[in-house]
Amino acid sequence: MSQPGAVVLIVEDEPQMRRFLRTALVGQGFRVVEAGTAQEAVAAATTQHPEVILLDLGLPDADGIDLTRQVRDWSQVPIIVISARGREDDKVAALDAGADDYLTKPFGVNELLARIRVALRHAVQAASVSGSPLLEIGPLHLDLARREVTVAGREVHLTPIEYRLLVLLAQNAGKVLTHRQILKEVWGPPYANETHYLRVFMAQLRRKIEPDPARPRLLITEPGVGYRMRDL
Repeated sequence: MSQPGAVVLIVEDEPQMRRFLRTALVGQGFRVVEAGTAQEAVAAATTQHPEVILLDLGLPDADGIDLTRQVRDWSQVPIIVISARGREDDKVAALDAGADDYLTKPFGVNELLARIRVALRHAVQAASVSGSPLLEIGPLHLDLARREVTVAGREVHLTPIEYRLLVLLAQNAGKVLTHRQILKEVWGPPYANETHYLRVFMAQLRRKIEPDPARPRLLITEPGVGYRMRDL
């Protein structure tokens, strides 16, 4: 089910695609605001207060990645990029700029709706637990005050870096984090390009919290881009 009446801002210069998205979203109970240019998008975002932005990167008056950075200067509204650009470099650039998710055209309506539901749920959780010391994602339970981690009731002992990595992913459950974003947050800016560190520690973390590390259910790899904590 969608969040009743949630406002979705569609930023897309192709009328046919806007019509497709509007029909799909209105049919699920969303309220839709449309913009065909970056300038219109900024005006709509500041006056209509959308709860999710669907953003095409190829706008006539600006690049969508630049628009993402501009929005992030004053808002944390979830941004889902919908673009024909399918290269990993484009995905990484959009996510590094502050986008929450990335869908490559063409995509199915059900996948889009699922991504929107996750974005809305994550935004609500982030607002409601911003001061809470407890995080729960499926079988994973984190007590930030006590620095305790349990999986299905079993206590898990983590190294300091493993713990920081897990907390970062859990606090952003449902959101794709790029290698660079994770490395800067966990290891610090000088390590932003040391992706081998991240691979090693993710493998260690999976061995400790995943029932089957070879088929992870919580810590999902986004190939060539980064990682996502599945929002169960």
